Amino acid sequence: MVEQTNLYAQQFVAQHPGSFLAKPGGWTPVSAAEMRTFWGLVLHMGLVKKPSARHYWSGDVLYQTPLYSMAMARTRFEAIRKCLHYANNAACPPRGDPAYDRLYKIRPIIDHFGAAFAQAYVPGREVAVDESLVAFKGRLIPSKRARYGVKLYKICESTSGYTYKFCVYEGRDSRIQPPECPPTLGVSGKLVWDLVQPLLDKGYHLYVDNFYTSIPLFQALSARSTFACGTVRKNHRGLPTHPLQVPIPRGETRALTSDNLLLVRYKDKRDVLILTTIHGNGITPVSVRETAATVLKPDCIVDYNRYMGGVDLSDQVLTPYNAMRKTRAWYKKVRVYLVQVAMYNAFVLSRCAGSTETFLHFYEAVLKDLIFSDRERAGRSTSGIGGARVVPGQHFPGVVSHTGKRGRTQKKCRVCRKRGIRKDTTTQCDTCPDHPGLCIDVCFREYHTSMEY
Repeated sequence: MVEQTNLYAQQFVAQHPGSFLAKPGGWTPVSAAEMRTFWGLVLHMGLVKKPSARHYWSGDVLYQTPLYSMAMARTRFEAIRKCLHYANNAACPPRGDPAYDRLYKIRPIIDHFGAAFAQAYVPGREVAVDESLVAFKGRLIPSKRARYGVKLYKICESTSGYTYKFCVYEGRDSRIQPPECPPTLGVSGKLVWDLVQPLLDKGYHLYVDNFYTSIPLFQALSARSTFACGTVRKNHRGLPTHPLQVPIPRGETRALTSDNLLLVRYKDKRDVLILTTIHGNGITPVSVRETAATVLKPDCIVDYNRYMGGVDLSDQVLTPYNAMRKTRAWYKKVRVYLVQVAMYNAFVLSRCAGSTETFLHFYEAVLKDLIFSDRERAGRSTSGIGGARVVPGQHFPGVVSHTGKRGRTQKKCRVCRKRGIRKDTTTQCDTCPDHPGLCIDVCFREYHTSMEY
């Protein structure tokens, strides 16, 4: 990220000599520590919601959040956000080229997280395939099943929601050719095969919905010691028609078998059809919430309800901390979403290692480490806002050192003094060698913004 961001900044300045980045002091090369601080602030915006990014640096009492001005100047944050890149634009193949990649701008981060997710964790036996949607209403590849958004297909552990593998939907004309894929599979079947391919021949149990369920897919997976269960439509190709049209009473079950396939029809408020290679024709008593009564349901339906929600689980946990902001570029939202998915995966790993903290506490600890602890400490914490530690090169408000002569030592505000305003303050800058007195309200930010940028 650091290398490509600095490269793009150079390219942008060369192409736009009149931009603010081309002015003296407009752009300085970003460092790894500064990049981690930048991402810490981006992810923190998922905890503290405000109308726009600029409001996080506002001095208005309604919006004031001192953390942001303490960690990074607003102009610097906006410059890094504008130049943030993962790949060299100059090396991108043009449209029409056989090597053209719609995801070229974020391909490095997709490949990195794809490899890291699979290497860091071995999921349990039950896994689920489903899609997640990143909300977006700009120009985009059209999607049939969801009108607005970028779709990602994911395979997740059913019990924890850990994302083991994912792929971004690239459009109907994209060619998916996973290795060792049977030629009889359709597009949805190839998607499932591509996601589950690293787990084949290991006895996994896969749960899918009716968009992916097909007889050829389940037979091909069964031949590779991977068993599947999913809902299916009545008019699905290959299913018998007459037995599915005969009415049955509510609560009754009918089953059909063919080789290792089991088709279960259960009558609830409406017909529920399950195709499975995992289960037998067993029945489990289940309590009904509305009436506290007990009904008998097929084992396949009970397990489907239990294990199908792996993808939704991770999305439900991340939704309250969504750090994506409105943008015209869809890939900018996807990159933030992938970083937050990585955050949730890291949380699952921490729980496996024995941690008992909640996701919010884990999220807060990671943000503090990103924003503060990767840099050198000044040796003492300030008693100013938030008790944050001083970082060399960054300016933090602290309290004027006590001289012992007065109960509360004060200094003249440097900015107010230049404006002809007589105002004493108990606040000083802990980083500057001369320790000027500065008002905490506006003057602190004004002084250092004009001095540094």
